Amino acid sequence: MAIANFPSAWMNDEHRALEDAARRFMTERWVPRIAEWRAAGRLGPEVWREAGAQGLLCAAMPEAYGGGGGDFGHDAVILMEAARANLGGFGGGLHSGIVAPYILHYGNEDQKQRWLPKMATGEFITAIAMTEPGTGSDLQAIRTSARRDGEHYVLSGQKTFITNGGNANLIIVACRTGGDGSKGMSLLVVETEQSPGFRRGRLLDKIGLKSQDTSELFFDDVRVPAGNLLGGAEGQGFIQLMQQLPQERLIVALGGIGAMERALAETLAYTKERQAFGKPIWSFQNTRFKLAEVQATVLAARAMVDAAMLAHLKGELGVDRAALLKYWVTEQQGKVMDECLQLFGGYGYMSEYPIAELYTDARVQRIYGGTNEIMKELASRFM
Repeated sequence: MAIANFPSAWMNDEHRALEDAARRFMTERWVPRIAEWRAAGRLGPEVWREAGAQGLLCAAMPEAYGGGGGDFGHDAVILMEAARANLGGFGGGLHSGIVAPYILHYGNEDQKQRWLPKMATGEFITAIAMTEPGTGSDLQAIRTSARRDGEHYVLSGQKTFITNGGNANLIIVACRTGGDGSKGMSLLVVETEQSPGFRRGRLLDKIGLKSQDTSELFFDDVRVPAGNLLGGAEGQGFIQLMQQLPQERLIVALGGIGAMERALAETLAYTKERQAFGKPIWSFQNTRFKLAEVQATVLAARAMVDAAMLAHLKGELGVDRAALLKYWVTEQQGKVMDECLQLFGGYGYMSEYPIAELYTDARVQRIYGGTNEIMKELASRFM
């Protein structure tokens, strides 16, 4: 068994109880369906409603809007448990920890009452559409536009690599309502079932996260009510995105921790059972040394994330430290997965083994949420 992490000072009894409940539920109800979901390329809408019924959605949202009334720590333990369970397709971290805060912080009272309760039950499945075919980390270069026409905006453009895009029926779209640069950007909320001209492209064929419904989205002169603008005025989108990106990057790191802990546990169990030359692989010094190194990395990464959680719950994380956190933890995640897979030998290359899925799923961690190269560039501006 792995060496225990240092105590997480940000966790209280409520967090630990939720962690245990989420682990039991996911292990019993969802883990047996992982192969089915990977083959389908998505989790069905009924899974989202099940998550809502179990309190696994919007746990940090106020009870007045149907949420769990907790803090971000409640969302954090849920997404770490999903990562430990190897549930890479469950986009609840984005739904609860990224989309919901945009609506809570920038939405008016009508918007909060209309959207957050249905997000908490899983009736609304959400996405945030930033990336475009020609625009990734450079958000100021987006070209999707929204032109005001009376009481509506006419939204036109294309988005790609959108998490939850295949299922989402409530999508925050980063679009251009003014001129070039950051001041011309706004966030519009599209209710897809009421939006002629909206269409989904294919589910994208990825090397990992096979059960995640990552999709292309097309907006062909979609008429969006002007009342769906977040923030009450045009031109606030870039600032809103910048304010929320530290939590998004913390979410990426939290997922990395859960995945690393699962990979270490899988590899310890395998090497102590698998025989080579008449004895367990664990008996070879190289195996023990390699896994001691992995264990040290996991302990260090978890301690860094725990420190970031404490800072974030106090409102003190910041763009600089969040960027370094996302960069460093995901880099270590890639190294950990590589070391662990190697100890499985040929079996590690077989998709039926969780370590193979953990390995391929980990690769995108260094890309989304801002590439790691961009994270280092951001951090360097504060040095």
